[in-house]
Amino acid sequence: MPGPRVRTVEPADVPAVVAMVHELAAYERAPQECGLTEQQLTAALFGAVPALYGHLALDADGRPAGFALWFLNFSTWRGVHGIYLEDLYVQPRSRGEGLGRALLTELARICADRGYARLEWWVLDWNSPAHDFYRGMGAAPMEEWTVWRLTGDALSGGATT
Repeated sequence: MPGPRVRTVEPADVPAVVAMVHELAAYERAPQECGLTEQQLTAALFGAVPALYGHLALDADGRPAGFALWFLNFSTWRGVHGIYLEDLYVQPRSRGEGLGRALLTELARICADRGYARLEWWVLDWNSPAHDFYRGMGAAPMEEWTVWRLTGDALSGGATT
């Protein structure tokens, strides 16, 4: 049996990727927070100045079974770009087939080929299967950092201290 197939997301893949993003939101216990539409994803991936990049994993039958959506970040200390992995997801029916590994390996290859400093992402604290998977790939958690975020009213100065 041939190895997992990973390729760049194409416009025809957008409905499948949007559906899987919603599946991921449900898995992460926050389906009500996911409002991604096909139009939004199409604009982000294929607009005049793409802000997002994507890879699709195909199962043995050639059907979409997983994805990685990512964008560039920049390390001021290293002076080069890196990849921030926004989402990595493999459908339950295809887990254990090497698709997640193939997606992450492809992003690592892109980093190496382009001279990027690092590949980074966040994982929910309770998602121990993901922690185990990423550790198995050689990744390590960043222990001394806390994620901060402005959202909603705080973005427009509505927050006070």
